[in-house]
Amino acid sequence: MEQQLVSAHDIFPHIRIVMGMVIGLGVTRLLSGLARIVQHPGQYRIYSVHLAWVASMLLLLVHFWWWEFGLYTLETWTFGKYLFIIFYAVTLFMLCALLFPDSMLDYTSYEDFFYSRRAWFFGLLATTYLLDVIDTLLKGQEHFARFGIEYLIRTPVFVVLCIVAILVRDRRFHIAFVAGTLIYQISFILRLFDTIA
Repeated sequence: MEQQLVSAHDIFPHIRIVMGMVIGLGVTRLLSGLARIVQHPGQYRIYSVHLAWVASMLLLLVHFWWWEFGLYTLETWTFGKYLFIIFYAVTLFMLCALLFPDSMLDYTSYEDFFYSRRAWFFGLLATTYLLDVIDTLLKGQEHFARFGIEYLIRTPVFVVLCIVAILVRDRRFHIAFVAGTLIYQISFILRLFDTIA
């Protein structure tokens, strides 16, 4: 029998479906958590920093789905590349699960929960910044170079800020960190990802 050749462009939609399912679970987790707050507003005291990270993660998931279209240009897909992309998506899902637990019975408020789990949350967030470097390199040197020196500065700065966030519980730092992250995220998307090239 003659073996039919499958192009990389035929493989990518298959991979995108699996990636989309994992990202969809993350979006579902965030939206369900927000819906629970709306349904039971007095059950647990909300916390602005927690809600700001929820907004940041929701934006990150939507943006992830948008920027991963760049993988369409890959000429060769290996199982290792596939596993990496799925691992990246699972890491993002885990961040969402850390923002809204299955049960809040052990906590008095979202603030209490957020700070008790900050090492996990910011550890995984730092990991996503490092995974993003690999993901960007997967798309080719030209794609990596498109971001210029800003990208090479941004990544270590955010990783260091995540480490500080693990070590420090100061509310002012956490407010500044999430506010700065949201502003930078929006700026980065509008400047570099407004249109899929």
